[in-house]
Amino acid sequence: ISYLLPPQRTKTMPKTQLIHPDEVRKASKIRIKDIPVNRYSPNWEKEVKTWGVPRLIDAYYHMLLIREFETALDSIKKTGTYHGIEYSHAGPAHLSIGQEAAAVGQCMALSPRDFIFGSHRSHGEILAKCLAAAFTMDEPALLEVMEDYWDGEILEMVRKDLPGTHPGPPAASAAPGESVPSGPPAEPGSSAGAAVRDLAVNFILYGTMAEIFARKAGFNRGLGGSMHTFFPPFGSMPNNAIVGASADIALGAALFKRINRHEGIVIANIGDASAGCGPVWEAISMASMDQYTTLWDPELKGAPPVLFNFFNNFYGMGGQTIGETMGFGTLARIGAGVNPQGMHAERVDGYNPLAVADAVARKKRILLAGKGPVLLDTITYRLSGHSPSDASSYRTKEEIELWQSGDCLAAYETYLKDHGALSEDAVAEMRAGVTEKLIKTLEKAVPLDISPRPSGQFIESVMFSGRKVERFAERSPEMLIPAAENPRVKSLETKIRTALTPEGKPVSPARLFAFRDALFEAMMHRFSIDPTMAAWGEENRDWGGAFAVYRGLTESLPYHRLFNSSISEGAIVGTGIGYALSGGRAVVELMYCDFLGRAGDEVFNQMAKWQSMSAGILQMPLTLRVSVGSKYGAQHSQDWTALPAHIPGLKVYFPATPADAKGMLNLALAGTDPVVFLESQRLYGIGEQFEPGGVPRGYYETPEGRPSIRRGGTDITLITLGAALYTALKAADRLAETHGLQSEVIDLRFVNPLDYEILIESVKKTGRVLLTSDAAERGSILHTVAANLTQLAFDYLDAPPVVIGARNWISPAAELEGEFFPQPEWIIDAVHERILPLEGHRPATVQTPGELIRRARGGV
Repeated sequence: ISYLLPPQRTKTMPKTQLIHPDEVRKASKIRIKDIPVNRYSPNWEKEVKTWGVPRLIDAYYHMLLIREFETALDSIKKTGTYHGIEYSHAGPAHLSIGQEAAAVGQCMALSPRDFIFGSHRSHGEILAKCLAAAFTMDEPALLEVMEDYWDGEILEMVRKDLPGTHPGPPAASAAPGESVPSGPPAEPGSSAGAAVRDLAVNFILYGTMAEIFARKAGFNRGLGGSMHTFFPPFGSMPNNAIVGASADIALGAALFKRINRHEGIVIANIGDASAGCGPVWEAISMASMDQYTTLWDPELKGAPPVLFNFFNNFYGMGGQTIGETMGFGTLARIGAGVNPQGMHAERVDGYNPLAVADAVARKKRILLAGKGPVLLDTITYRLSGHSPSDASSYRTKEEIELWQSGDCLAAYETYLKDHGALSEDAVAEMRAGVTEKLIKTLEKAVPLDISPRPSGQFIESVMFSGRKVERFAERSPEMLIPAAENPRVKSLETKIRTALTPEGKPVSPARLFAFRDALFEAMMHRFSIDPTMAAWGEENRDWGGAFAVYRGLTESLPYHRLFNSSISEGAIVGTGIGYALSGGRAVVELMYCDFLGRAGDEVFNQMAKWQSMSAGILQMPLTLRVSVGSKYGAQHSQDWTALPAHIPGLKVYFPATPADAKGMLNLALAGTDPVVFLESQRLYGIGEQFEPGGVPRGYYETPEGRPSIRRGGTDITLITLGAALYTALKAADRLAETHGLQSEVIDLRFVNPLDYEILIESVKKTGRVLLTSDAAERGSILHTVAANLTQLAFDYLDAPPVVIGARNWISPAAELEGEFFPQPEWIIDAVHERILPLEGHRPATVQTPGELIRRARGGV
């Protein structure tokens, strides 16, 4: 059923797509496409023609390497030894023994330019992707990757201490009389020489094992570990310990490829139990948005090339997805309701690597044509437990034995033998060679004198990249009209960039250059410089955002650079993460701070951590704009600054003036670190009151981490964050007028990083300090600032620091906000009761220490 008249519009605004009542109210029925289930039929001649005998043998070799790698890890974890090599591994080891065919088959159809993102059970995926890339790259390119990575540190380790061992039969040549066709991937390159390829195997095994053992020479300097190991040069992208979390990140990488016209597809490898996770469904919904074909430029070739591959081993932890925790019966069924194509969903026999390779090759063609997304239900089985400590008490011995009897490794070995591609002697030689490789790998990965751990100082050094990048590509940014010709840009040229006229009168709203205009200028500047920059969120385009910050950008930007997303906060942030770590700049928006909870994992576990978990290999040029509300009650009016402030790896900015709104957003958009950029809805319409010449024209940046003294004073320091600056200024006026106290008012501006020197110097001068913001008092980030100042300036304090925040209640209706948010009299009363008695002052509110005790006792 199509509700669009005509069905396919390619205009730049959704309002050109007429939703006609006669069409949507018409009686009809929806037909669901058939979903193929295990459609692959083995055909040796066809398989040889498609892949060539050498690659068919390589697939077996890769499965064997993965099986022995995880067998060694399992033995180390359970018994502390492998072939006489002793080690006590304290970390996790979620094994995929039994699933080798699914991982290897998938990667047979991929090139190094294709990305895979995985889960906590990802050793096999990492090895399969890296081995497939190494076995299809030409020798110079392969050597260059190994020589460049960590300046050749891993290569020198394996070149010197891990001499290549022959993998068995000569897999690089075909059987007599047979040719070796290139087949998939699309850009195969010539096969690397046997010696270099063998060296690459050692490189991959050691880099992965050293990473699992938290060693400096690991792929990610030991900071990713077992569940997060990856190797970007071969297309092995971050693997995620949070179930299903790779789904929206992979979609972001696919958006990056589509928007920037990069080659390849992106696969999100997630488990069957992740079908119960919200971010997975959000990613699927966002990947299926109609706008890719109805509104985006047809030259982009349609939808982001993302494949949601569910490695379906029928269990999530100890829960059985079929018959217990899910209701889909056949997982592939869930694609049917997503779009008319049913996501091209298919169930694939993951116990046959060639069935998987065939399916991925077919789906890759669909994705490259822009007709995705795609869903694969790749059935497989883990013969090991959820983790080595898991006794599989939730499974019967009979079930495990049934799957073991059809073991994918043994079955594929038999298949190759039956067709004369392998002999018993060749298999024995190959197995012996693989075992030798694992022994040599462990001999170097285990001893600390050979493979030391990274230092704490190194971990600190990679928490932030601290770089500045003007643009992430050299091409010209795609613009519908130049920035200088944009109607809003022209209009802003006539605006008054201060809050007051030269005569001291307030500038009328119609003539005022406001806070929202300052944000717009920063966005337009970076859009016109960085061709990779893209922005999305709810109501971002034609409406210009709920608070008119983006109004006017629509006229200058094509749809793929500024678009409306589905109402999927997790996917909004998650796709921004995937886009940024793939090499582009993203700006995503949460309409209200209260919605941080909907994107909690993406902000706190993903956005914050991938730079450091990658040991600095990845950058995260992602700015998350978050508006802090008021007037909208309990679920839309909360200042949750303390949440991102508590998470290591995030920068947190909170401008309170138009000049800082522009300068701080410029700073965020020039950097390569993740920034949570908070904006108070109280401030969008205000003008600049502090910068003498108003909001500067042209480009500038606010110095990172530096608080700003908004008013000088000698008697008390008032430290503010966000819109509370203006509340504090009113209190400072009354303290001066009524009590003769001169307040030094300091706007923090930054939460992390934060330079304390200005704060310390002020406290040394005044001896007294009060801190205020609109966040609830309990757990406010200002308590951290107060505690630090107590330590850093203790000898200069005449009274304890006092924190004034919003009440520890639900946010009430707009009419009651005077009882909830800090008011000038609260500050004055708190000064009187807890810092300095004010002669003749009669408190209007209760701010005594006893009141603090009462509130804490009641939890309010």
